[in-house]
Amino acid sequence: MREGTATGKDPLSQADLLEERLVDFVVRIVKLSASLPKNAAGRHIAGQILRSGTSPAPNYGEARGAESPSDFIHKLRIVLKELNETSIWLRIIERSELIRSQLLSDITNENTELCRIFASSR
Repeated sequence: MREGTATGKDPLSQADLLEERLVDFVVRIVKLSASLPKNAAGRHIAGQILRSGTSPAPNYGEARGAESPSDFIHKLRIVLKELNETSIWLRIIERSELIRSQLLSDITNENTELCRIFASSR
């Protein structure tokens, strides 16, 4: 067993923790998109937020394996761009009252925090 951990595994790095946070965010987006109304507007918005909201985690994974510093920065910019787009879709969902706003507050707050993290990382 390694010192400092109860499981004997190495503690997660900050990058690992951030990646896990992004994966958790993606799971929440998947569930959110599935709960949108099954009408034309709901299906359209579900598809849009599913595309933008599921992109940050795999793009961050690609950034972690970047081939150069400029490739790393480019991929982080993509992560932030997709998080910003997701933010807009969340606001559209809320203002359209497709889902009760109380149900959106946690995911909206997480999106805002992730945007701040990646904006300061650039």
